[in-house]
Amino acid sequence: MSWQHPILRITEEERQDRLSRLREAIDAEGLAGMLLGPTESLRYFTGLVWHPSERFLGALVTPTAVSYIVPGFERSRVETLPHLPGEILVWEEEESSASLISRLVGRGGRLALDDGLPLFFYHALAAAMGAERLADGGRLIRGLRRIKSAAEIALIQYAMNLTLNVHRQVHSLLKPGITSSEVVDFIDRQHRQAGADDGSTFAIVSFGLATSLPHGADGDQILGDHDVILVDTGCRIDGYHSDITRTYMLGGGNGAFERAWWIEREAQQAVFDAARIGAACSSLDDAARKVLAKHSLGPDYRLPGLPHRAGHGLGLEIHEEPYIVRGNDTPLAAGMCFSNEPMIVFPEKFGIRLEDHICLTAEGPRWFTAPASGPTEPFSADGATP
Repeated sequence: MSWQHPILRITEEERQDRLSRLREAIDAEGLAGMLLGPTESLRYFTGLVWHPSERFLGALVTPTAVSYIVPGFERSRVETLPHLPGEILVWEEEESSASLISRLVGRGGRLALDDGLPLFFYHALAAAMGAERLADGGRLIRGLRRIKSAAEIALIQYAMNLTLNVHRQVHSLLKPGITSSEVVDFIDRQHRQAGADDGSTFAIVSFGLATSLPHGADGDQILGDHDVILVDTGCRIDGYHSDITRTYMLGGGNGAFERAWWIEREAQQAVFDAARIGAACSSLDDAARKVLAKHSLGPDYRLPGLPHRAGHGLGLEIHEEPYIVRGNDTPLAAGMCFSNEPMIVFPEKFGIRLEDHICLTAEGPRWFTAPASGPTEPFSADGATP
């Protein structure tokens, strides 16, 4: 699909700046280089998009160069794909990519590894170089990636707006008798028509009891007259994700659901209010659980209550740092983007998840999408996007 939206892709200049900051981190750690695998980190730093397989393809970043390590028969394809300039070094089918990397690094120095690399390739590198010369590069990579630039935030915002509009269309579509598979297909079509990279990246559509299963139930479902509805979906724009959940009913009158919905909304607002620069990620999860405990839900992960973390970071991966979870003392910083979704589960009855995302700015938290306004009104009262 052709590029249809007005938001600019990440520029080569921004990727070069990312590489410069990565090299500064490599130098500060006294490392010989960083090996990026076929992961979202390869895309983040070089722009090259590749899917993992048993054949290694990636990039070796050193203080002076970027070298692409490529299977020989894939060279011509890689040359046609967007990526930062760098020498393409090939290995043939009977050769070892790990041995090639070992020769490039040389006899001295430690090599940091992309934490998305598969274990089998770690073992190949350990055999070629020695495990003592391999370092975990995940901390360096994640430390850079979790702070989003203005360009990244603009892409996420565009994707969120697109998905929120799809949610509005789903709300208008839903009628008793419709199947969950029909809604999933509709969500994918609408995302594609709106210009998302590859349609919807996922779609969870749950009715009735299935809403009490956080990630949905197997098999098709039929919407009943008085069912609770949970729709969780997202897409990608230039690789950056959206992810929004709405839970509602088509008509009122279910007092238990409505009381629970307002508790969920209170917990979601408590997470937002706790989000400030310097606050530990865990304190936001604590804020949600404090609300639930006040209403005799939980405590901890007990049900009825909140069975999982209150949120997750989002960017090129739909789940990435920072994680809004108990025990995570990472301090929040401007540029972090993360979900706010302290779901409440009532086993064998229903579940309620309201998921909107937060961008933390120097002035405080900002919603990517305005929260829902009521148990039968899954969108903000004025329809505005913050």
